[in-house]
Amino acid sequence: MKRRKIISGTIGVLGFLLSPVSWWNDLVVNFPLSYIMAIPFGLISRNLFLPMFIVSYWVTNILGLILMHVGVRGVVKNSPKITNKELITTIIFCVIYSLVITILVQSGILKLPQDILDKIR
Repeated sequence: MKRRKIISGTIGVLGFLLSPVSWWNDLVVNFPLSYIMAIPFGLISRNLFLPMFIVSYWVTNILGLILMHVGVRGVVKNSPKITNKELITTIIFCVIYSLVITILVQSGILKLPQDILDKIR
């Protein structure tokens, strides 16, 4: 029983770190992870970098919510489900952050992998 709660708590913390619940997680966790996950696609084609960056960003947020929910349910029986309001808020913030990612890439503030490699060579 205690082991299950420790595992569930750990899953919940990982979910919190990935989820859009905290204001700082995007800058510190999700953007870097999404960037890293998009790099291989950006090396294949410039056109794949931005879409994969956004897809990776959405995946990290959704995975975070799922892990957080599973973790909390494992620690506290009969915990409440994710509400529609929370889900809608999450989707709205994901859309806003996706627009921010697009603006950062399109403006050149966030460099594509080829640009970084070209400067190194």
